[in-house]
Amino acid sequence: MGQQSKPNLVLLHGWGMNQAVWQQWLPLLQQDWQVHTLDLPGFGLSKDCPKPYALAVLAELLQPQLPAKAVLCGWSLGGLVAIELARSYPQQVQALALLAASPCFMAQTDWPGMSARIFTQFQQQLSNNIPLTIQRFLAIQAMGSPSAKGDIKQLRQAILQLPEPKSEAVTGGLALLQSCDLRAELVSLSLPVHAAFGRLDTLVPIEVEQALQQRIPTAKTHCFAHASHAPFISHPAESAAWLQQIRTQLPGE
Repeated sequence: MGQQSKPNLVLLHGWGMNQAVWQQWLPLLQQDWQVHTLDLPGFGLSKDCPKPYALAVLAELLQPQLPAKAVLCGWSLGGLVAIELARSYPQQVQALALLAASPCFMAQTDWPGMSARIFTQFQQQLSNNIPLTIQRFLAIQAMGSPSAKGDIKQLRQAILQLPEPKSEAVTGGLALLQSCDLRAELVSLSLPVHAAFGRLDTLVPIEVEQALQQRIPTAKTHCFAHASHAPFISHPAESAAWLQQIRTQLPGE
């Protein structure tokens, strides 16, 4: 398949990370996709760090980097950004792929998620020591995975290759995870929605899969039975196969 005929895949990383987090996964994707890895504003090589750190502004800053007919794959916080991009710029997006992401990260009476108590503890730790909190967050992401130790090492090595995130982006991104509820926006999208979850994920519980299916019956979901919050690190081939399935369902494929 020629480079020009490959569909565009945009990868959006999670909180505290940067585009280098994808590097081990890329060789499995590039045969089938034209891959674009973006840094969220204030992370990695991105010098833009808007104040306030609002989702609509992030989407506006990222939009010029979007290729035509993109499949947006958002991991964790990147999932919220992907939903906002698809909502704001539907003419540039042909499918949405949420990876260990939720339209609403915090638990609600009618939605599974992280408890306010745990989140508050995390927020307090962050204000004391940002680098240490990100390291702990890496450990949480791999928790439960059979290859947890190696996963954490790989994540840490990857993100340290690029500049440290701006503190405003770190605190702003965490605030987005706490405050954003894009369930209505996700339901209103008129493009294909795909979502994959790790059964051992402690940040986006597997119960989100069923809750999402109830809200969007047309959504196609997948469960990585032995993965935690970073399936593309712990189970790269299975994660690539999930995206390959999405590719086969694109118009003209």
